[in-house]
Amino acid sequence: MIYSLFQWLRDLDLPGAGLMTYISFRSMLAALTALLVSLIGGRKIIALLQKKQIGETIRDLGLEGQMQKKGTPTMGGVIIIAATLAGALLFGDLGNIYNWLLIITTVWLGGLGFADDYIKVFRHNKEGLSEKAKLIGQFLLALGIALTVCFSPSIDTNNLVTTIPFVKAHEFDYSWLSPFKGQLGVYCTWGIYMVMIIIVILGCSNGTNLTDGMDGLAAGSSAIVGVVLGIFAWLSGNVLNAEYLNIMYIPGTGEISVFMSAFTGALIGFLWYNSFPAQVFMGDTGSLAIGGIIGVGAVLIRKELLLPILCGIFFVESLSVLMQRGYFKYTKKKYGEGRRIFRMSPLHHHFQKEGVPALIQSPKKALPEAKIVSRFWIVGILLGVATLALLKIR
Repeated sequence: MIYSLFQWLRDLDLPGAGLMTYISFRSMLAALTALLVSLIGGRKIIALLQKKQIGETIRDLGLEGQMQKKGTPTMGGVIIIAATLAGALLFGDLGNIYNWLLIITTVWLGGLGFADDYIKVFRHNKEGLSEKAKLIGQFLLALGIALTVCFSPSIDTNNLVTTIPFVKAHEFDYSWLSPFKGQLGVYCTWGIYMVMIIIVILGCSNGTNLTDGMDGLAAGSSAIVGVVLGIFAWLSGNVLNAEYLNIMYIPGTGEISVFMSAFTGALIGFLWYNSFPAQVFMGDTGSLAIGGIIGVGAVLIRKELLLPILCGIFFVESLSVLMQRGYFKYTKKKYGEGRRIFRMSPLHHHFQKEGVPALIQSPKKALPEAKIVSRFWIVGILLGVATLALLKIR
């Protein structure tokens, strides 16, 4: 909105109006705005949640300090969503399709998560939305994004190419996966690309949801990812930077860096209240939206195949759940008794638990929650730096 206003003022030759043409300047303003909205608005939203007695229901899993969190306000994801949208709408180019895809993703998945939290809190149903209902909601959004990316005239998809590390051109063409040639091969390639987009969005959304189990873990890890995606978007959307680094130039994606800046600012502001000991939890309202933003953002700048590295925390958390369930079912069928790989899954709880028989018994003693979160953040920073470094490794 402010961006559009300054475009009009620029036409009137008003001194200083040209500042808004710089994506870097608007990104800083978007981050600052989102941070302030999150900090100032967050206090009021938390007070409202406390007044409405919207507290978290805690299951006793035998974790240290867990039951002390009972009654902590949840649904705090509305703070992240409101702050992100404030920064993006004020300083983003509302004529840019990439901005709108991210805005729609935020509202759609935030609404889906809100419905889940609402059922848990107000209807006292601990299960919330069924897994099937969540997946359908996520799938519909992912399908809409995939169709838009593939067939919108505003998005350049003449070549279905994405970024991968360790090769000279840094590019992977999805047509290489098609078993057919000619026109049938073209259709097959489009189908493969759409399936990949759907998998990435679903995987990121659910992976973030699984990571949201300790104070500040999901928010801090996501902020790191948001910074890296913002840098990638800024580089990919600038023809000179893209040419210098020999990476894919994607017109219009520079605006994604404005959105990612607002997203990161909102998460950092939320951490003020969500860091240990948390005054508020994001709930599914926040975690589903955060994961969706990361997945859609990566798809739009053609960096989806870098996500296993960049989002290594989310990836390993999801993998630990799949491994634990699979191994438990396998051993129960084979030995009549289920066995565990980790003391508890997702992975962050493994470090918080002790005295449970499992294949992996390191560390021997349970670690404090704040230490686990800090170490996960450090790993996330290392993964983010490594992902950026891959631009120069060929």
